Amino acid sequence: MAEIKDPENTILMELKDGTVTIELLADVAPKHVERMKDLARAGAYDNVCFHRVIDGFMAQTGDVAHGNMEKEFNLRRAGTGGSEHPDLPAEFSKLPHDRGTLGAARSQNPNSANSQFFINFKDNHFLNGQYTVYGRVIGGMEHVDAITRGEPPATPDRMISVKVAADVA
Repeated sequence: MAEIKDPENTILMELKDGTVTIELLADVAPKHVERMKDLARAGAYDNVCFHRVIDGFMAQTGDVAHGNMEKEFNLRRAGTGGSEHPDLPAEFSKLPHDRGTLGAARSQNPNSANSQFFINFKDNHFLNGQYTVYGRVIGGMEHVDAITRGEPPATPDRMISVKVAADVA
């Protein structure tokens, strides 16, 4: 079990194999951290699929507009949406995209991140300075490693629930 130092800035993501504990970096990317906590508290990430999972690269999820739908047509649209909130400005930092870091997914526009994010399976330093890093897995990375691969996977894994640790009794 990961040691949680700041429950208000820690996410507990329940996957099929167990809990992934994510330390959010509020001092590095405050707007991205706030958005993730807001969506988690609203239950928006619950049952959202991992729609783009590339072996040796990363697992992407967080399309709260399309990612919790079961039908194949909607699964094909997963990855094209965000939340009802406005897009976020980039909060680039010197933090590298190391294994287990959380990055904000976006379009070609650096200021287009919204609700989607990815978790790096390995060090992906070619992403440094191009995508906002706003968290890191501090426990349960083996559960991230077990996410079904595909773009999209034939039977995608889902975030069963995503909660802010401070809200869990």
